[in-house]
Amino acid sequence: MLFHDRKEAGASLAEALLQYQHENPIVIGLPRGGIPVAAEIARKLSAPLDLIVVRKIGCPWQPEYAIGAIAAGVTVLNDEEIRALGIRPDQLEATIARERRELERREAVYRKGRGPLEVRDRVVILVDDGLATGTTALAAIKALRTLGPRRIIYAAPVCAPDSATTLGRHADEVICLRLPPRFRAVGLHYDDFTPTTDAEVLACLEGTDPVAAPFATGREGAKP
Repeated sequence: MLFHDRKEAGASLAEALLQYQHENPIVIGLPRGGIPVAAEIARKLSAPLDLIVVRKIGCPWQPEYAIGAIAAGVTVLNDEEIRALGIRPDQLEATIARERRELERREAVYRKGRGPLEVRDRVVILVDDGLATGTTALAAIKALRTLGPRRIIYAAPVCAPDSATTLGRHADEVICLRLPPRFRAVGLHYDDFTPTTDAEVLACLEGTDPVAAPFATGREGAKP
């Protein structure tokens, strides 16, 4: 069974999250791909929508292989993998610096000078289009914890079982619609996994139809 696209996945995931509607939650998406999913959930739950920008730290010579992630004020690194791969400190620092610049660029593009929503003492539903290694999700959760939410619920349409278990030690609850035992990649669980653009993210945040958003050149590749 495949999700047609992120919008359909978000609508399905929203049904599993209706139990939180009475708790006045804030829905926070992980850009780019998590935002269309989060937008459907926010609409269904009549909740405010925001985002948290997280960047994967990839191996310097194999960028899609995650060795960590950064969010505002938070750096999560897999020290065991870094040692095993023989990554030098200068290589790691250069990679982190590059991703931090991209994180700051996206913050400026998406927020347009607006600050984040206040999450202190609120129930936060953190949403992505899928959970693979869980590295970026963990960085997002750690960054959100510093802001004092009452609870953090992580939600995704499809999750790698081991990653969901690990993330459950950091989130107050993890909700996944599908936990395929032979998980390989998030995109394999969608008919349409076209990379989400910056324009689509902005359209979701502004409450307009992302399908009608103007084309943007920014693209995001495979999930970490």
